[in-house]
Amino acid sequence: QVQLVESGGGLVQPGGSLRLSCEASEFNLDYYAIGWFRQAPGKEREGVSCMSKSDGTTNYADSVKGRFTISGNNAEKRVYLQMSSLVPGDTAVYFCAAVRTVSGYGCPTSDFDYDYWGQGTQVTVSA
Repeated sequence: QVQLVESGGGLVQPGGSLRLSCEASEFNLDYYAIGWFRQAPGKEREGVSCMSKSDGTTNYADSVKGRFTISGNNAEKRVYLQMSSLVPGDTAVYFCAAVRTVSGYGCPTSDFDYDYWGQGTQVTVSA
């Protein structure tokens, strides 16, 4: 059973940076795609970024391209989301998710395609 735990959220001023961490148990990044999603109050959950280490695929939502970077470390069993140039619109609960995958298929961008989820970490961007 894959378990995911997010950390690194908090309160940050506009223009600031945060690094979110998703710690995973019982899995190898070479066999799983990892996604980051977020949900703001009153809004639907949306995809932020995803990666498939097996084929080197990464994807980003247009709203975060150039500001967020996803990366993974197999030895640490962690996936990171480095967030820079944060704006109030980035305020949300951020979730990481995982699904077993096959090399060459990239990473899913829809939350329906993920099987395992963390509980989320709150990110608040405010002056």
